[in-house]
Amino acid sequence: MSPEVTSGRGRFITLEGGEGVGKSTNLGFVVDFLRGQGIEVVQTREPGGTPRAEAIREQLLAHHQEPLDSDAELLLVFAARAQHLARRIVPALERGAWVVSDRFTDATFAYQGGGRGIDVQRIAQLEKFVQRGLTPDLTLLLDMPLDAAEQRLAGRLDRKGETRDRFEQEQRDFFERVRDAYLARAADDPQRMAIIDASGSLDDVQARITQQLHMRMTQWA
Repeated sequence: MSPEVTSGRGRFITLEGGEGVGKSTNLGFVVDFLRGQGIEVVQTREPGGTPRAEAIREQLLAHHQEPLDSDAELLLVFAARAQHLARRIVPALERGAWVVSDRFTDATFAYQGGGRGIDVQRIAQLEKFVQRGLTPDLTLLLDMPLDAAEQRLAGRLDRKGETRDRFEQEQRDFFERVRDAYLARAADDPQRMAIIDASGSLDDVQARITQQLHMRMTQWA
């Protein structure tokens, strides 16, 4: 299935940001807010979103004695995205539902582009091939200083008794590049990407998110 959708499609909202910024918590908040407005919402994530795409996610996050080549990592990300688009995102948008996703292609430019150092033009070629012009209507970029984000991540892992996945174990300079890449993309596309200061209290963060949602929904009406 082509990722192309009709002009009457639903809206596509993504949440982005580095590790520990609170995407999962605030994703649920966005979904609940929209459902409270009477909107059909499909909640999803990347990599993943369908059974086959989730299997690819496991390969991307798991530790293995054989290192994963950066190009292989990039291709796996887009393979999962192609499946996600065809089987979940596009069908939902076509029937008029709104899709809210924990990460999308901005994460690829940040993690594989900024973090891994892959040429962004190569990523853009895959984006064009797989997405065929489909991009989010709104991206909420949750941003905070790396030290605070690391403390939150460590606390979450401790509470849940989890270990760090293959990305979470990366060094500070990797995450500095990821954050810089995210902020650069937001600066280049301010109409789509809204930077949300995630360093304050949850109430403050969600108040900023609510303001953005109200403003965008008024524009889309």
